[in-house]
Amino acid sequence: LLKRRYIQNTIQGVFELFGFEPLETPAMENIETLTGKYGDEGDKLLFRILNNGAIYEGALKTENNNQLIQAVSEKALRYDLTIPFARFVAMNRGTLTFPFKRYQIQPVWRADRPQKGRFREFYQCDADVIGTTSLLAEVELIRIYAEVFEKLTIPVQIAINNRKILAGLAEWAEVSDRLTEMTILLDKLDKVAWEKLKEEFVKIQFSEDQISKIEKFLSIAGSNEAVLDELALLFDNCAIGKLGMEELRTILEKFEAIYGSNASIKIDFKLARGLNYYTGLIVEVKATTVVMGSIGGGGRYDDLTGIFGFPGMSGVGISFGLDRIYDVLEELNLFPNQSSNNTRVLFLNFGPSEELAAMKLMSTLRKESISSEIYPSAEKIKKQLEYANKKQIPFVVLLGEAELTKEQVILKNMQSGEQTPCNFDNLLKQINLQLSNLNK
Repeated sequence: LLKRRYIQNTIQGVFELFGFEPLETPAMENIETLTGKYGDEGDKLLFRILNNGAIYEGALKTENNNQLIQAVSEKALRYDLTIPFARFVAMNRGTLTFPFKRYQIQPVWRADRPQKGRFREFYQCDADVIGTTSLLAEVELIRIYAEVFEKLTIPVQIAINNRKILAGLAEWAEVSDRLTEMTILLDKLDKVAWEKLKEEFVKIQFSEDQISKIEKFLSIAGSNEAVLDELALLFDNCAIGKLGMEELRTILEKFEAIYGSNASIKIDFKLARGLNYYTGLIVEVKATTVVMGSIGGGGRYDDLTGIFGFPGMSGVGISFGLDRIYDVLEELNLFPNQSSNNTRVLFLNFGPSEELAAMKLMSTLRKESISSEIYPSAEKIKKQLEYANKKQIPFVVLLGEAELTKEQVILKNMQSGEQTPCNFDNLLKQINLQLSNLNK
């Protein structure tokens, strides 16, 4: 839990540094809120909830699976945090100040087959800006990725593309009416070799010429500037493709102008992000030194709130996969050394009279936000010290009969073994001094 909290606190701290405010939404949503937003594959992964545990007698008589599902299940666990966020914005449009910047750290559920890097329940950490089309929002969100992973010391590659470029590809390859089918297959390229994927295109009756054009597009490689220049030749007469290219170029130029370098950002035309609601920038983050799927992803979505009756609100957001980040930090041994316990000071228990005096001193420390506890019974001192060692408590206070008579204690540093006598009145000062030395 402490390790997960370390990741969450790091991400949350950066979100708040960039001016985002927290939000939570219900775990359960109406089926119609979620279906049709993630593509056919996403719909299959929704965790549906049985209506009050009831199965309706009439529904059991039908041979239509869809009718049966609709009859017995009207709700599902949320698949991601973006669609519930869009619903929230639409429902609360009159009370929000736009552009609205929110972050959300909550679990999501997918009826997937558990394996390395894939979970049925996992935490997402999202940040979204809604109510602006400014590309500065994209620049800021990409910077949040860079800053969080710098703090976590995870080397990453931030891959970017633009759905308008993919729409341009569809137009150039003369498959504009099959854009969704094309992007669903392209989204598999990080798991399936191109030769295998070509077979999938053939199965859904893409022509040889169409497949050849897609292959030529995917073969574009080089620096960010070089790939945009080469793509410009293909999209000479494609307005939407050119618009996507200019958006990427603007984001890269602004990022470099503000932060000095965009070396961690790489244009990747294979990146598709299969979710249907993306319309502009799409971004994905992967660790460079670990074999793992993406540990972050997101993009621009236009008019997502329109499906909830609030049209014309463009937004952009990113998401961190907390559980995958945990696995990466664990594999690379990058978690900082942390005590398994928050207690900084343990008072040993010498008996009823000494216990009462220790409790009073402990109350004084707690008022000053120094976490402390007392061993619950007057066991052998060796056993109490073993307790402190096992829980990695850095300081122990000894207050026996002799110390009580003199209104003194002995403060023991459990790491160095040094023992410092001090009066009751000086205990707080001495602990603060030694804690500051410990943190240096």
